[in-house]
Order: sequence, then C-alpha cells, then structure tokens
Amino acid sequence: MPATTHGSNPELRSPLLPPTDSKKSAGYSEPEMVSIDEMLQRYCGEFGPWQLRHFVLTSLAWALEAFHTMVMIFADREPDWRCTDGSGCGSPSTSVCGLGPGLWEWVGGLESSTVAEWGLFCGEKYKVGVVQAIFFGGCMIGAGIFGHLSDSFLGRKGSLTVVCLLNTIFGCLTAVSPNYWIYVLLRLLTGFSTGGVGLCAFVLANEPVGPTKRGSTGMSTFYFFSTGIALLSGIAYIFPEWRALYIASSIPSFLFLVIVIPFLSESPRWYLVRGRINDAMKLMSDIATTNGKDLPDGVILALDEETSHDDVSRGHALTCKEQQPETKDAVTGSIIDVIRSPLTRIRLFLAVAINLLCSVVYYGLSLNVVNLETNIYMNVLLNAVAEMPAFTITALMLDRYGRKPLAIGTLWFSGFFCFSGSLMKNVGLWKVVRMVCGVLGIFGMAGTYNLLFIYTAELFPTVVRNAALGCATQAAQMGAILAPFVVVLGGGLPFAVFAACGVAAGVLGFYLPETMDQPLYDTFTGMVNRGCASTV
Repeated sequence: MPATTHGSNPELRSPLLPPTDSKKSAGYSEPEMVSIDEMLQRYCGEFGPWQLRHFVLTSLAWALEAFHTMVMIFADREPDWRCTDGSGCGSPSTSVCGLGPGLWEWVGGLESSTVAEWGLFCGEKYKVGVVQAIFFGGCMIGAGIFGHLSDSFLGRKGSLTVVCLLNTIFGCLTAVSPNYWIYVLLRLLTGFSTGGVGLCAFVLANEPVGPTKRGSTGMSTFYFFSTGIALLSGIAYIFPEWRALYIASSIPSFLFLVIVIPFLSESPRWYLVRGRINDAMKLMSDIATTNGKDLPDGVILALDEETSHDDVSRGHALTCKEQQPETKDAVTGSIIDVIRSPLTRIRLFLAVAINLLCSVVYYGLSLNVVNLETNIYMNVLLNAVAEMPAFTITALMLDRYGRKPLAIGTLWFSGFFCFSGSLMKNVGLWKVVRMVCGVLGIFGMAGTYNLLFIYTAELFPTVVRNAALGCATQAAQMGAILAPFVVVLGGGLPFAVFAACGVAAGVLGFYLPETMDQPLYDTFTGMVNRGCASTV
C-alpha cells in the first residue's frame, strides 16, 4: 500500500460524507461516490471543448522537447569544406584528415557548428558522440526525478513549469559556451530538464480525458513532437550558426512559460490523490460547464477504491464509508511502492525492457536516415513528416484492436523489415531496397514508440503514474545512448540488431495485460481490488 501524509489544509479536515443516521432521518439521500473516469463519462464529457483546449495547449510542450533534443543534428554536424584558393588540396570527396592546416576551410566558417569551432573531427570525432550520449544521460536522470516530483508535491503543472524554465536557462547558456567541456556540461543540464518535458506534458494532457477517447488523444500528442522537428529544420536554416541556433531554439520554451502555462489547469487526478477534493470537484465542474453539460448535486469524487458499482457491493461500500475518518489524507506513492507490489513490479520490468529495446531501434534507424547524403535540412524535414502516417494509422487502430495486439504487431512489423534489410547488400539496387526496409522499419517503430507512452501510463495508478512513466522514459533514453554504438557496426549488422530488438520486445509484450477501455486507477488498492466490497 502507498504511504499517506497528513496535511494541515482545512479542506482535508472536512467530512467527505455527513453522519448517516441523523441525516437520513431528515430526508438526506446518500451521495453518489464516483471515480473521475465515471464522472467524465456520465456527467462532464470525455473529450469536449475543455479537453480539446487543454490538450492542444499542453501538448505544445512536445515541440519544445523536439527543439532541445534534435538541435544537436544541426549544431554538432560536420559542415562541408573546400580548398583554399590555389592550395591544390584535391576535391571535397577526399578526407580532411590528411590535409595540412591552411590548405582547406569550412564552408560557413568556424561558427557554423561545434565541430568546426572546436575541431571535433578525425581523431576528435568521438567527442560528438560523447556530447550526444551525455545529453541522453541527462534526459534519463531528469525523467526519473521529475517523474517522481510530478507525482508528489510539485504536481504535473508545477513540474512542467520548472522544466520549461530550466530549459530556457540552460539552452541560452549553451549558446555562450567558451569551450567544449562547458558545452558538454550545459548539454547534460539541458538533457536533465528536457527529460521531464514530454512525460509531464503527456500525463497532464491525457488525465482529464475519458477512457474511450484517451487512446486516440494520447497518440495525437506525438504529432506535436514531429511538427517540432519539422519546424526546427526551418529554424536551423534561418540561423545557420550554432550559437544563434541554440538561442532561437530556446526562446520558445520561455514563450510557452509565460504565455501558455498560466492558462493550463492541474490534473484533477493529482488533486484527488493529494486529498484536495474541493479543487478536484471545482475543476470537474468547470469541465462540465465548458462542455455544455451539468454536474448534478449529490455526486462526489472518490478514489476508485472507495467507489461502488453494483447493488450488491453498494451495501458493503456504504459500510466501509461509514467507517472512514472525517479527515481526507493525501495518498502518495513512489517507485519503491511500484517495486514492492507484485502486480506492478512485473509491469514495470516489462515496460522498462520494451521501451529500451524499442528506443534502440527508433533512434538507430533515425540515425541511419540522417546519414543519407542529402540536404540535411530537407532530410530532417522529410524524416519528421514520414513518422506522421504511423501516428495516424496507430491512432485509428488503437481503440479497435487494443494496446497489446497493436504494440506486438508494430514491433514485429518493424523487426521483419529490419531483418529483411540485414540480408540486403549495400550495392546497386540492393542499396535502394535496404533503404526502403529502413523506412518501413522506422514507420512501424514510430507507431510503437509513441503507443508505449499511452500503454505505460495506463498500466500504473495515478499515485505513481509519472514515476513509472519516468522509469520507462529513462530506459528509452538508455536505448538512445546505445543506438549510435549499434550504427557504427556498419554493413548489415545494425539491421540485424534492430530486428532482434524488435522481435524480442514483441515477445515481452505478450506478458502485459490489455488496458483498452479500462479506467485509469488512482491507487494500488483500486487496481488490485476495486472498492471496499471486494475486500469484504
């Protein structure tokens, strides 16, 4: 069971239910105790104008994550070079590693990228990989920390506010890095804050949505990430110098902080598990009013372990309610509680393993696409646009076939084409076939990678949802760290590794439960046995 903390808030000391005997004699009717999912379905609306506005505004944060994550593609790229006048150094197809100083120069000057300014090429090229690994390492740490903080006292909105502020500060400071090692440190710090953006925005955007609409809206959040990548390619084209690019890609975080966040609402589920019943009820009333519905009197929000759902259990539930204290305490939990519970422990292990394997394939295939000899700005734009059909198809199939079959199917779809690509030689027509296999592989994995956010969020109760999602995100970041090392294997080996990861992740998916049309449980008790009646 999760631990509870006692607060001093006056509303926590107000009785949830009045004394039954005296009130019943005066004609008092028993209040209806309902969960948030039930209230959304029956009285407030699952996805009306309120949820649409809240969803769009919150999901804009995904574009910010794309800016801070993918900016390294442009800032740390190796620019084109050319021979200086009269040097006779040869053609740009030869390597600069054997050329002496003064015989060649970078196109765009030393300011075009960190590689040009700090000499991160030839024998120093590994330092580019170090920066990228350090960034994802920071994301891994930040995902765990902010996942916990958003479940505890900071809340979803508070955590999102903090990470956007930190992203603005660290992103702008990166632009004035005096040397490589300060640059590495600031990328680590930027990664730390970036790691909390996506998971906080995802949970905050989707928790007020009803159960039958949550799948499609959850998948829709990732259009914002892909759109952010597409916009970044345009920003990088306008600001070709890496220092100016870091400032230009960090300013949107500040604008989001001052223009968007003040209009966002905290999650009603977080209010409920923290014992702030009045705040949760007020927010649900606002949702109903904005959606053109009416929240009737006598309906009270309750944790799923306190609600009843049939006439037989209602008698038991009332007995349990009568035994409840008049003080409503906050219910909290941590990743330790997830590990202690046999039910959630195995779910966490599977979610972590699947996210790690999926991330190796997703980022690995993405890096292979970026290495194509094409215009880098157009290439990144096309790569982002190519992912969007996968989101659309997955969203359409999500609530029809379920999370589990779709996750397994897309993982094996990607694994099949990666395996096919590993059999193709990188010459002639076979090179084109391998490229097509890679495109189809990332098409399948893009859908899976984003579906896992929805699936993972639905596998755990509200008290630990962000903490568990943070762990899964940490695992995904570890996969992102490993992906470049797989790519450098060369030949067909990367495709073979990606195929093995996709197939293995699909096998693990068989051991997860289906969550389609299931409620988002609030507590461990509600997940294990729903309501007091089940324990009687």
